[in-house]
Amino acid sequence: MSLVKFIDFKVMGDHRGNLISLEGNKNIPFDIKRVYYIFDNIADVERGFHAHHNLKQVVICMHGECTFVLDNGITREEVVLNSKTQGLYIEDFIWREMKAFSPEAVLMVLASEHYDENDYIRNYEEFKRLKNDSSIK
Repeated sequence: MSLVKFIDFKVMGDHRGNLISLEGNKNIPFDIKRVYYIFDNIADVERGFHAHHNLKQVVICMHGECTFVLDNGITREEVVLNSKTQGLYIEDFIWREMKAFSPEAVLMVLASEHYDENDYIRNYEEFKRLKNDSSIK
């Protein structure tokens, strides 16, 4: 089973332009509690390097592109994000890394939870240990 799960958004438009509506529990598979965006990344700097206990996210590349690495402790998959009509759905307990940002890349992130530092797992070995715990998904 692939770790890469895309959500294709319905584009509505006419001669004036296009529009995509994002709605929690409709085309986004959770209540949206936080929205943030990532931009002006420094060339060759990688980001992420964490997982979450509970947080789910949909990441949309609004402009440019970047590469995501998703890891469930067993399998690692890479995917390039470069479409504003598609979102990458990342479930809880998935390690994520971001790299190869184009200079103009802008990522918008929809999150299922408010920011909580205690939800982060920032050490990969701890992530693998927790993932292997039978009480975790």
